[in-house]
Amino acid sequence: MSNTIYIKPYLRLSGLEPLTIRPETNFVNVGERTNVTGSKKFARLIRENKYEEALSVARQQVENGAQILDVNMDDALLDGIKAMTTFLNLLQSEPDIAKIPVMIDSSKFEIIEAGLKCVQGKCIVNSISLKEGEEKFIQQAYICQAFGAAVIVMAFDEVGQADTKERKVQICKRAYDILVEQVGFNPQDIIFDPNIFAVATGIEEHNNYAVDFIEATREIKALMPLTKVSGGVSNVSFSFRGNDHVREAIHSVFLYHAIKAGMDMGIVNAGQLVVYDEIEPRLRELCEDVLLNRNNENNEATEQLIIFAETVKAKGKETVKDEAWRNADVEDRLKHALINGITEYIDADTEEARLKYNKPLEVIEGPLMAGMNVVGDLFGAGKMFLPQVVKSARVMKKSVAWLTPFIEEEKRANPAAQSGNVPTILLATVKGDVHDIGKNIVGVVLGCNGYNIKDMGVMVPADKILDEAEKINADIIGLSGLITPSLDEMVHIAHEMKRRNMKQPLLIGGATTSRMHTAVKIAPQYGNGVVHVLDASRSVTVAGSLLSKEQKPAFLNNITEEYKKLKDNFENKKPVKQYLSYAEAAANHVKTDWENYVAPQPTFTGTKQLDNFSLAELRSYIDWKPFFIAWEMHGNFPDILTDKVVGKEATKLYNDANALLDRIVNESWLTASGVVGFWPAIRVGSDTIAVEDNGGEVKLESLRQQVKKAEGQPNLSLADFISPLQTTKDHIGAFAVTIKGIEQHIKNFEAQHDDYNKIMLQALCDRLAEAFAECLHEKVRKEYWGYANDETLSNEELIKEKYTGIRPAPGYPACPDHTEKYKLFGLLQATEKTGISLTESLAMYPAASVCGWYFSHPQSQYFGVGKISRDQLEDYATRKNMTLEEAERWLRPILD
Repeated sequence: MSNTIYIKPYLRLSGLEPLTIRPETNFVNVGERTNVTGSKKFARLIRENKYEEALSVARQQVENGAQILDVNMDDALLDGIKAMTTFLNLLQSEPDIAKIPVMIDSSKFEIIEAGLKCVQGKCIVNSISLKEGEEKFIQQAYICQAFGAAVIVMAFDEVGQADTKERKVQICKRAYDILVEQVGFNPQDIIFDPNIFAVATGIEEHNNYAVDFIEATREIKALMPLTKVSGGVSNVSFSFRGNDHVREAIHSVFLYHAIKAGMDMGIVNAGQLVVYDEIEPRLRELCEDVLLNRNNENNEATEQLIIFAETVKAKGKETVKDEAWRNADVEDRLKHALINGITEYIDADTEEARLKYNKPLEVIEGPLMAGMNVVGDLFGAGKMFLPQVVKSARVMKKSVAWLTPFIEEEKRANPAAQSGNVPTILLATVKGDVHDIGKNIVGVVLGCNGYNIKDMGVMVPADKILDEAEKINADIIGLSGLITPSLDEMVHIAHEMKRRNMKQPLLIGGATTSRMHTAVKIAPQYGNGVVHVLDASRSVTVAGSLLSKEQKPAFLNNITEEYKKLKDNFENKKPVKQYLSYAEAAANHVKTDWENYVAPQPTFTGTKQLDNFSLAELRSYIDWKPFFIAWEMHGNFPDILTDKVVGKEATKLYNDANALLDRIVNESWLTASGVVGFWPAIRVGSDTIAVEDNGGEVKLESLRQQVKKAEGQPNLSLADFISPLQTTKDHIGAFAVTIKGIEQHIKNFEAQHDDYNKIMLQALCDRLAEAFAECLHEKVRKEYWGYANDETLSNEELIKEKYTGIRPAPGYPACPDHTEKYKLFGLLQATEKTGISLTESLAMYPAASVCGWYFSHPQSQYFGVGKISRDQLEDYATRKNMTLEEAERWLRPILD
């Protein structure tokens, strides 16, 4: 008889105590509350360094039945490695918590690796995937294997997250073959997460997400029987955030069917699972209809569950909404809803008002406008802030949408009926420019103050703007632009308005515009009123003054006098700075010991494409300060959240932004695409860099500061940071990144008259694009170029640019010539590889896109070229094979 003991291939985990998952083991609960992205309380305690108190959250999870503890420290405000290490080390000293295994959860592998060094027993890593290719996947798998950890593998490859059953199974099988055959992983130590996505979103393509997960689970377990299947259960119910009663029912119904298909474990709040049979029958039936995508033609099942959800109150909520205002008359209710941004009752209240008034138009001109006037007064007095105003506009639009069919019917019955003498303001982003967040905000604010807004969108040619203004008899025309070529287009439009003998006042706004430029360049072209508007809050006062017969003459007279003085001062100004000749400036370049410089060599030359980059990873790189500035809320982050004046509303805005980010990330609304490249480079002239590309040569042209500097201070040019010696083997890098997929969601919000979330989504896309640039630059420094692989900087330090090397962008202060983008895009093949295109004015589309160069030299720094003289302009035009007129067109803003 053989004495061999056969150990069955079960998944064996441990904390202080073993956890063996056998075929007869019931569903394994993974406690989710020790996750800074899933528990506000836990996140607050960690941010406040109250780690000992945070352990109580973990203890509660264990007491509520969690068999594995998920620990996640992915937060933009945290040093993730430090937080993970501190918490896990403390946790290990608490036997009642440390008895169960730990799941180390992070989108950053360096945080996972730090966690692996802290835990005892056998843990789970959550997660690794094929999203960055097989090489990175194998490397991370070997590290996990070395620590003896089991791994969760996300159904995510180079193309993106798997959303269909077929893709889920295909990616999991490919990952399984690599782990088992190449890495030598035990099959029982592999746990697949085939992606649980939210259902009941109202988007038809999402309706089968739960079915796809369940069926994929069934097939994965048949193909690879020793593996396990897990998932983040709370994702499936994201559409019902705030209604725990319905969410708990959805979770239980989902698990009932997923477990039967073979799901072994899941991240779920162990204390909030309701027994399947104890769910009220009607709610259980509706949940099954939605989850199993049955009776759901035209989203009927989804609509029924939403209606039901509105009739139940969340369990465990002790707070009761103050509904006393519902007892007031309909006019006061409408005003209250407008001021507080409440859409819940607006259809019913609007209908009540319609029946009360003689005509539906009277509801708009009466109680609705009265309410919006209060909003305007509060905003003007600084007692309401822009996010609140945009929410008020959402209520107004929903109410008007309810009334519109009745108004149209009345017009058909009585063609003589007038729609009221409401002033019309036409807004447009000028030709070649794609940025419109600011314009959208201005439109909402003006709309809230009773004006009819005609928004023509972006990249609108001059003739189209002016033709439409004449067609609709617009009272005011407003132009917006972000990039410097837009300034010339605005001058052109003003000139055309004069040629056409138009009478409408012209408003000028946008990031690159200024009062000085408007006074010097635009106002002289048109004599019927040109006004620069600094921000949305000023637009109401300006529009009101221009449309008032009493105020307009004096207002325009004051503006004309003010702009005339600005123009005279500009033209007669005495030079306050002394300038060197271009030859003198070039001689005063950065002094570098190139003979002894050892240039870092990138890990590859040519390009590397980055498709479907993790939005969850980018989230942690967001710089929130510009986000608040977009909403006209100024202050440093996170201090703005506790500011005495705007703190309360800033916090609401921040929470709303993160709630929308949750949906963007968990439901894969957007796609992050990018390309990065490196090429041999050498400086071949004072300000010329020759780049070797596939045997050819591309010459990059730089501009140099000419202002006279203090002794020992160089006149900088980007070319100074590239070696002039062939022996150095120096390189230059470039990148282009974009966030795509916004259009459909913008349309959805527009259809819902929801400007608040529309603008929020646009602002978040911009932040994610900038975060992508920040994240990619870090990868360049640490991995792809690797010249700072030991760098350890916080997100705050990254935002303050404490790193070595720079990433200047064409069109910005260090390289103000936008036309160099053509060369950057050519080297990267950016349009083919990312989908980013350039407009005729060299704006990037999609608007949420960033590009730039990479310099690695330790002396490289950000700077502004400032004003240049005509002798440099002439030299630059010669180097670029441009006419002087062409060079002046692109460099006019910096030409002295």
